[in-house]
Amino acid sequence: MEDAAARKAHVLNQLDTAKFSSAHVRAILVAGSGFLTDSYDNFVIGLVVPMIAVIYFGSTNYKLPLFIQDGMVKAASSIGNLFGQIGFGVLGDILGRKKMYGIELIILIVGAVGSALSASPKAGIDILGVLGFWRFILGIGVGGDYPVSAIITSEFAASKYRGTMVATVFAMQGVGQLLGALVGIVSVAAFKDAIIADHNNLDYVWRILLGFGAVPALLAVYYRLTIPETPRFALDVLEDVERSALAANNFVGAGVSVDKADTSYVHQEVSVAKKYGQAFKAYFGKWKNARTLIATSMTWFLLDIGFYGTNLNTSSVLGYIGYGDSKDPADYPFQGIWARVVGNCIVNLCGNLPGYFFTVGLIDIWGRKPIQYMGFAMLTILFAILAGTYDVLKANSQAGFVIVYSAAQFFFNFGPNTTTFIIPAECFPTQVRSSAHGISAGAGKAGAIIAALGFQWVATNAPGGLQTCLWIFAACNLGGLIFTYWVPETKGKTLEELSEEFERDTKGSLYDTSATVVVGEQGEYTAVNEEEGDKATEEVHKAPEQ
Repeated sequence: MEDAAARKAHVLNQLDTAKFSSAHVRAILVAGSGFLTDSYDNFVIGLVVPMIAVIYFGSTNYKLPLFIQDGMVKAASSIGNLFGQIGFGVLGDILGRKKMYGIELIILIVGAVGSALSASPKAGIDILGVLGFWRFILGIGVGGDYPVSAIITSEFAASKYRGTMVATVFAMQGVGQLLGALVGIVSVAAFKDAIIADHNNLDYVWRILLGFGAVPALLAVYYRLTIPETPRFALDVLEDVERSALAANNFVGAGVSVDKADTSYVHQEVSVAKKYGQAFKAYFGKWKNARTLIATSMTWFLLDIGFYGTNLNTSSVLGYIGYGDSKDPADYPFQGIWARVVGNCIVNLCGNLPGYFFTVGLIDIWGRKPIQYMGFAMLTILFAILAGTYDVLKANSQAGFVIVYSAAQFFFNFGPNTTTFIIPAECFPTQVRSSAHGISAGAGKAGAIIAALGFQWVATNAPGGLQTCLWIFAACNLGGLIFTYWVPETKGKTLEELSEEFERDTKGSLYDTSATVVVGEQGEYTAVNEEEGDKATEEVHKAPEQ
């Protein structure tokens, strides 16, 4: 009969040597469909706000009367994101990945439908308050998707192509942004005559834009609710070797033997919540581990100030430089709205989307840190160029501004926007992996909230206006470049090797088990029995060659 530790090693070995199969494709599609929806719902508000400004406030410059109104309605989903990311991250480590998966999409669907049906009562809270409430609810669902999707994809993937799988899931964010622009183009074009006849018909358009966000989620929710628990969670948190082996078998046909006659070592009745708290304190009580969490959080925080500052406000940025605006009153408001949806589409096609898929192709070749270093460096340079030449480009070359701005979007995504999502899903132990990813992502959303609330104020009231915003974005990316030094490189290493979670530490082990597995210098999984001081190797399974 196999020793428990040997079976642990065998399960891990099978997961890390599994060939890329339809099971992995299915995992990417299930997780990626949610991310497409997340991105669509997060960023479509940038197209909606100019329409609401025209319909409900009679704006002729496509802006809300007060910068705080613009900031709050755009920040509402990011505030929800922060709660969802940390909350679902922690619950993913306590209750399991499977139990949380799908719930976030149900919350998102409710928020998307509620947003589309937002109304302005005769008295009390206005349209922005009602919309902000539903955007907050939607944001909780969107935020919950970040840690759970990232961790599930990472824990099912083999180390050889783990980065490519997680990057592909995250690349659906670019598809979602593009889809938002395309739905905007189709909707505005379909209502062109109605909008020209009466601009209040824009009310149909923004509701279509927000309501459409529920459609991809509806298509994906069943598959999320039925996805199996990850073998690593069953193995490391539930301490259930049999369940882990069955999960591996069901996912990739791992061929791990399951002996139901003897399950004495298979599952221990433990308080997972208590165990989680102990593991979190033990692991992050060590400075080297806490430092890594600080690094993943700060790089994401500094990134999202610039990323959300631009992506939530691309319509505003195009408006500040006068892109597509017409001075003919007869063109109002159709021409201004049309220019903004088309401009968003151009930026997404030329910048955002290609950047994501460059990362997909190179993440497991170059590694995570080189791409993150390069991205932060290029963003610092590009935003400095935009800021330093702002007056010249605005006056003489709007096209030149859009080209450099699109290049910045390219290096956001062929750079830290993708890598800050991937690395926290890899470099922490199973017991705290979901929480650490949620904390890192939540730090990012703190940056997004600052950007959403502060962008319009700085762009409208601060000396230099938009130019000052661009200098701030350059400085934030320089800070991200510096914090990247503390981020670990995760390319080609097993999750266990990265987190050292099976490395025995008698002075304060994160795990307390007499039968454990260590990762050798060559990445091999080794079952070790330490009873009565015996450290003889029971069985060795080679990890995949890199």
